[in-house]
Amino acid sequence: MQAILDLVRDVPDFPRPGIVFKDITPLLADAAAFANCIDAMCEPWRDQGIGAVCGIESRGFIFGAAMARALGAGFVPLRKAGKLPPPVVGVDYGLEYGLDRLEIGTHALAPGERVVVVDDVLATGGTLEAARRLVERLGAEVVGASVAIELAGLNGRARWPGDVPLHVLIGY
Repeated sequence: MQAILDLVRDVPDFPRPGIVFKDITPLLADAAAFANCIDAMCEPWRDQGIGAVCGIESRGFIFGAAMARALGAGFVPLRKAGKLPPPVVGVDYGLEYGLDRLEIGTHALAPGERVVVVDDVLATGGTLEAARRLVERLGAEVVGASVAIELAGLNGRARWPGDVPLHVLIGY
């Protein structure tokens, strides 16, 4: 994990003053490190009968699509408002620096389908919680979630149900 950690760059005061943005682009540019990251994020879900990986817009798409391929599952994008054709369902949620909305197509998942939710960073937990609620609204089963980075000081994990596995590669 140290090789992955070494490739995450801190960008102070982005996108707003006081925020330290975790830039994953150096990790994505390193083929070996990115492959190791995807393998590690998939590890808990192998042989779990995962039917779909739901990646959260936008950086969750990068990890989620790669994980779906590695797990032999479908990929379902969870999009920001207005990006998917109707019919959709959505959830409004709070970010550490504002409000947003996440949507999913109403026919994107089958009832009972086993799903892993994926994002790059777990901060305050609002986005991950909204993703879980969307998946469950369609009747699918959230088997767990994987994130590359957790910002533990923001306590986002507290918003994730304790009985649903949450897999984190590196924490700050």
